[in-house]
This record gives sequence, C-alpha cells and structure tokens, in this order.
Amino acid sequence: MFYDRGGAPRRASTAPRAVNATRHAARRDEFIDAGQRLIQTRGYEQFSIEDLLAEVGASKGAFYHYFGSKQALLEAIVDRLVTNALVRVQSVVDDAGLSAIDKFRGYFRMIAEFKAEQRDFVLQLMKVWYSDDNAVVREKLRHEQIHRVAPHIAAIIRQGVGEGTFALADPDQMARVVLALILDTGDEAGELFVGRQTGSIDFETVRRRFDTYQTALERLLGVAPGELAVIDQQTLQVWFGDEPAATNNPRREN
Repeated sequence: MFYDRGGAPRRASTAPRAVNATRHAARRDEFIDAGQRLIQTRGYEQFSIEDLLAEVGASKGAFYHYFGSKQALLEAIVDRLVTNALVRVQSVVDDAGLSAIDKFRGYFRMIAEFKAEQRDFVLQLMKVWYSDDNAVVREKLRHEQIHRVAPHIAAIIRQGVGEGTFALADPDQMARVVLALILDTGDEAGELFVGRQTGSIDFETVRRRFDTYQTALERLLGVAPGELAVIDQQTLQVWFGDEPAATNNPRREN
C-alpha cells in the first residue's frame, strides 16, 4: 500500500507491464522452430507438448502463453511456411522484365522449388495436414491464402490482359476464380500423395489428374494448350514417383 502526501492510502498502479515485442516474437519463433524440427524428425502425431518443452527449454505455461494447443502450433508453423513462400515469389511478381506467362510459370515453379528444399518436412506435414482433425484449420488457412495470394495472381492476370495474352474481362474477380482452382489442385495433390503412399493410385493416374487441372487453368485464362506448364514431369516425379531418392535423380516419364 502506498500513501499520498496527505497520508491517504493510494493504490499501486495496476497497469500491465510493457511487453518487448521483439523478444516476444523471438520466443514464439523458438517454439515454431522446435515444432517444425519435431514434425520433420518424428512426425506430428509422435511428439508431445512435453517433447516440445524439452526441445525449447521452457515451461508448459510459457507454451500456452503463445499457443492455445498443439494444433494452434501446427497452424502457426504452416502460416509461417506460407509467409516465407510469398516473400520469395514477390520478386517474380515485381519483375518488370517478365511477361505475364513467364511470371505465371515462374511463380509456381518457385513455390515448387521452395517446397522441394524442405521436402522431408513437407512430406511429414502432408501426412497429418489432410486428416479430418485438421479440416477446420485447413479451411481457415485456405481463406487466408485467398486473401494473401489473390493480389499476386490479379497483378499477373492484369498484366496478361494488357499484353493480350489472357482473354479475361475482370482480372481482379477472375484472380479469385483462378486461385480457387489452384487451391483445389493443392487439395487434390494431398489426396494423391496419400494414395501414392498407400499404393492405391499409380503415377500415371497422378499425371492425368494434374494434366486435367492444367487444361482447365489454360482454358480459364484463354491461352493455348501447354502454354503455362506450371507443373513439370520432374516435379511430379519428386513428389509422386516410386523412388524415395527421386529428388536427387528424378526419372523423366515419356
């Protein structure tokens, strides 16, 4: 208890202490980094909060200060993955020397390269990401992706319309339609990956499915068949091929 100059009691200040934003973000990143390492080395289902705390050297209270659950940590890990990918592809969108077609190809080629660099982690992530337990998180991330990626796609489409390459009337609105098709392709890729892991789908089926999506995308944009080629055979072989070492020595399919 404190007293003012007249001797009357005065309550101590209850104002919250200022939080160091940089330190707060760095500590949160430590949990995300550790979570990503554990997913890659053990798998999401196989590690516990206690394993994470041991990895970081923190208390359970510290973890719940940043994340409400293990699933919330997973959401943060995926969100950061998406953020890092978008930072990288921004250079393609901003490159004034590229045509719209080149930007479209480069945009998705760069995302594929980004994922390939973290292949072991992405493979572990895909095993759990498409489970029913994560349906709500997936849908939430899908809406966020539309909000964050649509401006990139709209800018490329707008350029293509100006160049006379894309036959679209409303670039901004069509960007959302194009993006919805692309995200649906991503969902299909997850299902195909699981099918390949269980042996219920062969590589030729995978290739036909992706060819169908590419045809739909080219027709939507109004370009000639084969003009976009956003998913090449080497990329398909890396993720869906029979050989685990396909990343280092990919087989080309004829």
